[in-house]
Amino acid sequence: MKTNSTLVRNRVTVIVWSLLLLVGFAASSSVQAQYDRNRRDRNWDNYGNYGGSFDLRQTALNAGYNEGLRDGTTARQRNRSADYGSQSAYRKGTKDYSSRLGHRELYRRYFREAYVTGFNDGYNPGGFNNANNGNRNRDWDRDRDRNSSNGVWDRNNRRGRDWGRYDNYGGTNELRQTALNAGYNEGIKEGRSDRSRNRPDDFRNNSKYQQATTDYNSRYGDRELYRRYYRAGYENGYYDGLNGY
Repeated sequence: MKTNSTLVRNRVTVIVWSLLLLVGFAASSSVQAQYDRNRRDRNWDNYGNYGGSFDLRQTALNAGYNEGLRDGTTARQRNRSADYGSQSAYRKGTKDYSSRLGHRELYRRYFREAYVTGFNDGYNPGGFNNANNGNRNRDWDRDRDRNSSNGVWDRNNRRGRDWGRYDNYGGTNELRQTALNAGYNEGIKEGRSDRSRNRPDDFRNNSKYQQATTDYNSRYGDRELYRRYYRAGYENGYYDGLNGY
């Protein structure tokens, strides 16, 4: 009887463990599938469409991602900071551009959007298993909230000073709030200035955006993290100012 009882317990144990493994595998597959659906990589359909020709958009996205991936990989291998904004390829944004493709500033917009995704893919290899990956791809969707599919400003999706609608990359609440606020204030001021002069400019050439340290204090924590928040706030502020807010 003891032998039969032992066999029954062993079989039940095997069945239970088999079920647990199946559930775990299914959950893991579900998470991976969700990640695969959300991440951009070279899936150009997941990037914004702001107008221009098909060739312009495809060429810019492809060139931007390739350059970003290369620079991100190099930065990781050399243990450099993840400040993609200081990279010359990102700032120029004209790799593989030709006048036959159309408007250069529109090309730059596509290029830079893909560049940032490529840079982060190179800097944070391992994708879905990376601890910080939850924000990695959401981070670069900021234009999606500002624009509809045809490139028209969507007033219903603007973030403004609602810091709860911005991504959270870590750090203290004080660091995040200060950086977003400082960035937004500088951005909206610059956007309003360009609007009044009827001369929209590439805000990324602005010294405040490039430095991204207005109101920074070492007591807040990591400066590069501060700059990341600052630029997110600045960009949204700039477009709000440019569009009359």
